[in-house]
Parts: sequence; C-alpha cells; structure tokens
Amino acid sequence: MVEVVVVGGGIGGLAAAFAQARAGRTVRVLERSAEFGEVGAGLQLGPNATRVLHRWGLLDQVIERGVLPGRLVFRDALTGEELTHLDLGEGFRRRYGGPYVVAHRGDLHAVLLRACAAAGVELLNGRHVERVDAGRARAHCAGGEVHEGDVVVAADGLQSVLRAQLVADQPHDSGFVAYRGTRPLPGDFDVADVVAYLGPDCHFVQYALRGGELLNQVAVFRGPGDLEPAFDGCCEAIGKGLPYLWRDRHCPCSTARPSAPGCGAGSPSWGTPPIPCSSTWPRAPARPSRTPTSWPSSRRPATGAGRWPRNRRSACRGRRACRRRRGCGATSGPWTAWPGCCATSCSGPGTRPATTTSTGCMEGEA
Repeated sequence: MVEVVVVGGGIGGLAAAFAQARAGRTVRVLERSAEFGEVGAGLQLGPNATRVLHRWGLLDQVIERGVLPGRLVFRDALTGEELTHLDLGEGFRRRYGGPYVVAHRGDLHAVLLRACAAAGVELLNGRHVERVDAGRARAHCAGGEVHEGDVVVAADGLQSVLRAQLVADQPHDSGFVAYRGTRPLPGDFDVADVVAYLGPDCHFVQYALRGGELLNQVAVFRGPGDLEPAFDGCCEAIGKGLPYLWRDRHCPCSTARPSAPGCGAGSPSWGTPPIPCSSTWPRAPARPSRTPTSWPSSRRPATGAGRWPRNRRSACRGRRACRRRRGCGATSGPWTAWPGCCATSCSGPGTRPATTTSTGCMEGEA
C-alpha cells in the first residue's frame, strides 16, 4: 500500500491527507505546532471548493457552522452606494455546481481534522520537518526523527521550509496590507450579504460567520501606512468597522512568481503551487460595473483591468488557449475542470489553485 507523509496540518494539509486516505492510502500528518488548530477568521468558499466538500460528505457540516449568503454586493467605499451585486441563489448553484459558503477558518479546520481522524489518518504534533530526501521519501524532523513514505506532500505554509527543494522562488510583496478581525454581528447587518466596499487603493469586506453570531471584517490597502488614514473619507459603515480590526497582527499580501516545478529527477514530492493573492489576481468582478464619480480620476481603476470575458464564447476561447499554453488537461463543461484555469486567471505553468483553499484574501483570506 502507498504510504503518504503530509508535512503541515493546516487546512491544505488536512485536505490533502483526507483525499489520500479516501483513496485507500496510508497517511501520516506531521504538524509543527503542539496542537492542531487554525489561526485567522473568515474564509469564503466558492463552488470549486464546495463541490469537493460535497463529494467528501463534509459540506453539510461546514454549512451548519457557517453561512449560506444570498448575494455578493459591491459598494462604493466613499459613498456606500451599491455598484452591483451577484445573486448567489439557486441559479448560481445550478450554473457552477455548488453553493457559495462563508465559514470561520477554525470551523473548517475542525471539520477536516475530525474527518481525517475518522478516516484513519495518523496525526502527529510537535514534528518540525527540516528537509526531505529524494528516492524513498524521508522527512527529517528537528531532533533526528525520520518519517519514511512513498511520497511527501509539502503543505507547510507560506514560509515553507520544503518549498525550496521544489522551486527556487520567494514570496513577492504586492504592496498591499490586510487587517482582519471579528466582532459580534450588529443588528442592522444583513446576514444574507457578503459586502465588498471598493475604493482607491483599498477595499473593505464584511460578512457574517457562525450562523450570524459574528461579523468578519477585512481591510486591505496599499501600504506602507497606518490603517485609519488609508480609509480616511470612506463611508460610515467602514468607519464603524475599523475599530474592531485586530491591531496586534496584520499580513502583507504576497504573491509567488510562477516557477517551473522541478525538485530533481525521481523526487517523489508534491508542493502547493504559487497562488497569487486576491489583490493582484483578477476575479469577477475585479472592478465596479461603473467607475464611481467620487474617485479622483488619477486613482480610478484602469479601464478593462482584470475583467472576465464578456460572454461565454470568449470564455470558451480563453479555456482552449489556456489548455494549449499549459497543457493542464482541463475538460469541456461548465467553465473548467480545474478551478481558476481560464484565460482570466492563468498565472503560468504549474499554478493550478489548491482545491479547498482557493478563495485567497477575498479567502485566501477575506
């Protein structure tokens, strides 16, 4: 039987471990921390992720602990005026084959952790893996402990130690900074809405978590600089939300420049591909449906920047061109077999988004 060693017990590592266990493989997870857990706040899960969770039989548990929003609403950050919205109801689910769900990262992680334990995955804490050997894959931990398998999955996070054995790249600072935080849900907030306020060099996202108990908030702006000045002059709703953001920690929004995978001939290792953060990765809609007249002309979004194809025919042409460029093997059907594999989000060879962690700062991180 194939033995799989997963380095990293976060959402990505546990998802990889559960998928391998379901396929009948022996799986062991090595987590550096003393306990399994997930830091952070909210996470948005699009249909590319919820379809997988449904196939795994875990979607109902995630929805029970999260929220099924009805709309994705875009507003002018300066005036609060609605610019456009996307209906996330039945029509959306039929078209994309799954619902749009928002959940707390800790809740999703707990669901995956229980599923791994039930599937017979060996879960080991306090194992700091420093390197992996090629050939018969051996994961060497600090202190001399060695774990051997047929394949090693490197899922040890943004500051990965093992990634350097796969590709020679470094995270690239996009120039944006993200502050996050949760608060008790205000009485005037509509649980059915995921709201994104779009402004010049900034955006502010709000949505409900845990069945409406909490409000998740994310503020992203172009740094360097302090949080409050970046949103000076924005609408009242943003002003009310800023005091609830965590000030003891924030994160630079980094990207990884695409690199051709290569870790030596015959080396049986997998690694998480470089995934751009949402501040630089086009998505629908990446700009308002119309440019707010209150934005200074010098800071308005570039016309046409980051738009989806205007119609389904051009989207299909984009998929075909993407398959020719990358040989990703995507099949025909609604959009694509690989989430994000189309002309509007192709980042180069070897950059398929990870299935259950695909929402980035909006997810993998908003």
